[in-house]
Amino acid sequence: MPVVARLRVYPFKSFDGADVDAAPFVPLGGLRLDRAFAVVDERDEFVNAKREPLVHHVRVSYDPALTAATFTLPSGATFAFGFDEQPDGLAAFLSGYFGRRVSVRRDHEGGFPDDPAAPGPTIVSGDTLAAVASWFDGMTIHDVRLRLRANIEVDGVPAFWEDRLFGPAGEAVPFRVGAVVLAGTNPCARCVVPSRDAISGEVYPAFSKRVAERRAATLPPWADRTRFDHYYRLCVNTRTIAAGDRSIHVGDRVVLAEEPRAVR
Repeated sequence: MPVVARLRVYPFKSFDGADVDAAPFVPLGGLRLDRAFAVVDERDEFVNAKREPLVHHVRVSYDPALTAATFTLPSGATFAFGFDEQPDGLAAFLSGYFGRRVSVRRDHEGGFPDDPAAPGPTIVSGDTLAAVASWFDGMTIHDVRLRLRANIEVDGVPAFWEDRLFGPAGEAVPFRVGAVVLAGTNPCARCVVPSRDAISGEVYPAFSKRVAERRAATLPPWADRTRFDHYYRLCVNTRTIAAGDRSIHVGDRVVLAEEPRAVR
């Protein structure tokens, strides 16, 4: 029986996340506080780990109510930021660290999702994380969890079960998480970030090549191979079909619907 084993949101795009027991939705279909803030440079481009490896060395911790964050630099310097405060102080603190002027923005309606066409929570099975960890010497399931940064982790299913949650291009696969209806849209294309240790930033050699080779060799029969222009894809992106004022919770059942829907 597929059940939600872990929920994680990432209040600051590309920085550390926080485990939560429940997560409501914002109007555009993402989880509340997921990628709600973003650091951008003077060219209005995201300052993220893909473009700026120094991001890996910044630690961010959160208060239990998820209303404030403490940023800690490798030097030990810290900055406490309340989510309702103006972000100018945090921007100045991070500008000093990155050695260039940055600003911090917030989007209350939808945040800054990695895939604007599929801004719902990303989903993966725990056994998928374990399988990927087994492909690399010394890597743990937690290491992979931090590298892939999924929102919903499902237990009670085999590795790559989430590949059931997408179909041919142009179709979305609806499924229910508790009282919320989501739709899987596509297997998530990965960038350089998962090849790096999430804490140290150290690169694992040939990470993307090995993932692509193993994914091609182990792709489940239910997965639609036409959705893989390359096999460096892990986790599934989603859109939110019906949430309203509902939340998803750790322990919720995940139930697949029978009929796919056209992607609008």
